[in-house]
Amino acid sequence: MKRILYLTFYFEPDLSAGSFRNTSLVRELARQAQGKAVIDVFTTMPNRYSTFEAEASARENHGNCTVRRIAVPLHHNGMTDQVLAYRTYYSKVRQLAGKRKYDLVVVSSSRFFSAYLGYSIAKKQGIPLYLDIRDIFYDTMKEVLKNKLIKISVLPFLKQIERKVFNYAAHINLISGGFKSYFQEYSKACYSNFPNGIDDVFLDLPSSGQNHNAKRTIMYAGNIGEGQGLHKIIPGAAKALGPGFSFIIIGDGGAKQKLLEAIRQKGVTNVSILPPVPRKELLEKYQMADFLMIHLNDYEAFKKVLPSKVFELGAFDKPIIAGVAGFAHQFIKNNITNRILFMPGDVREMVSLLKNYTYKNEKRTAFIEQFNRSNINREMAQSMLKYLGGRIDIH
Repeated sequence: MKRILYLTFYFEPDLSAGSFRNTSLVRELARQAQGKAVIDVFTTMPNRYSTFEAEASARENHGNCTVRRIAVPLHHNGMTDQVLAYRTYYSKVRQLAGKRKYDLVVVSSSRFFSAYLGYSIAKKQGIPLYLDIRDIFYDTMKEVLKNKLIKISVLPFLKQIERKVFNYAAHINLISGGFKSYFQEYSKACYSNFPNGIDDVFLDLPSSGQNHNAKRTIMYAGNIGEGQGLHKIIPGAAKALGPGFSFIIIGDGGAKQKLLEAIRQKGVTNVSILPPVPRKELLEKYQMADFLMIHLNDYEAFKKVLPSKVFELGAFDKPIIAGVAGFAHQFIKNNITNRILFMPGDVREMVSLLKNYTYKNEKRTAFIEQFNRSNINREMAQSMLKYLGGRIDIH
């Protein structure tokens, strides 16, 4: 019986795009691997948000799949405390993985630490490495790191590590088509482009009734980080739109204080910030909103990404407000109907488009059929199992 090691920092019941993606994908992989392989999933206890708690077992057995959750220090999405959390995960996984011989390592990675961890295990055991890349960490760090001395010392080191990992990988999946140009220099791996998708819980949503309320509600749910740049758009838009609109923000993150300060400076009272909630409860809150919102900061690196929220919100029949650039902008323009699309941080454009918008609900049937997560998972799991052919020294 073959053995697969699957690494993902986030897994249900935690709240994050990585958690939702990997939980459903592992289930499909285990289903297809039945009788062929067993799967060890090494993840963490819920830790995505310090304001959200969920019960989870340290170890769960599901047929041919075992999930091990590692307790990591709680963090508030700051750089230092996230590094400490990853270091704990890294050390424990190395310890656990060293006790077994594997045939394949699969890693889902956005911040690259998990990718490097998977690489170190795969290289030591001389086995294939399959990477699911959800973000380009080096690109993001170029934008996020403001201290020049830290940039000069950290970025060359990250690039060196990146080359080792990507040149070793047997297969690299790029979650966004916008990543393709960046990976042209890494030609040794096989590539695929399995994006995020629409989970089953979003497939049979009830139709929205016509809301005749005088005040329209705009809802954002998710991370409130530097990457989302909500402090650059929501306070200004709330002030310009006035009492006819209200913003409800559900989530937490490292830039929450920036958002609160911007709201205070603008003196707006039509913005509410609520803590993260479980997915089932979030669905109910989405149904109560008039508009669903996505926004990314105006960073060059984010012109390559495709937020998972695009698929989640696209399953509703409500209009979507999206402030994104680059690949995500073009993807939404080509695939999402009934949307208000503008460039990140452009308060004037967002407000103008919203004021001139004639409200309507519209089910996106073709979009839902094309990006059903079950179909994506099935094909992606098949691509992983191709690498169970035997223990090989790839390079």
